[in-house]
Amino acid sequence: SDLQKQEEHGELLQPLIFVLLVLCSVLLYFKVSLMDPGFVKSEEEAGKSEEQSMVIPQVPSNIKMRRCGYCMVKQPMRAKHCQLCRHCVRRYDHHCPWIENCVGEKSHPLFIVYLSVQLVVLLWGGHVAWSGLYLDQSWDWLQHNIVLLVSFLLIVIFTIVVLLLLISHLYLISCNTTTWEFMSHHRISYLRHSELENPFDQGVILNLWRFFC
Repeated sequence: SDLQKQEEHGELLQPLIFVLLVLCSVLLYFKVSLMDPGFVKSEEEAGKSEEQSMVIPQVPSNIKMRRCGYCMVKQPMRAKHCQLCRHCVRRYDHHCPWIENCVGEKSHPLFIVYLSVQLVVLLWGGHVAWSGLYLDQSWDWLQHNIVLLVSFLLIVIFTIVVLLLLISHLYLISCNTTTWEFMSHHRISYLRHSELENPFDQGVILNLWRFFC
């Protein structure tokens, strides 16, 4: 049959891989949307994580852990209270409206993986949409291809957004800083009073290694 011939020629492999990538993207979306991004728990008030003990000597000694005025827990270094999630989040990066959750210490690496998979899916989908288009300036052509054309334009827009977001996050990760710290450097006490512009930067290679590994 035609299906068997397509399978023998490997023509079914690419659609199968594309569907698996889309499924993986959807699963990653739900994972980062529903997971704990690194909420600060009340029982952690007296303890210090390994990351905190490593970064505290690099910041001014006069900067002390402050108690959050909203959830009344002691905020570890680099934590911030999210008004939308109503929790303090460790190594807070930002609250993402797309996933309706914070991106923090636990979810940030997986968020980068999600963006990467999403970018591959969009680029592949854009290629498929473009291959189905043939340019013709007639009104009849536009009527029959309007859905495909709009889909292609939307894919291009989303691809640009995801690409810029991924590049910006990889840059910040390579500097060992967060979106919140980058945007609000002048308002954060442990950065404002530090002699170094970025006291957490340990070099690109070590920053990337500690983040992903």
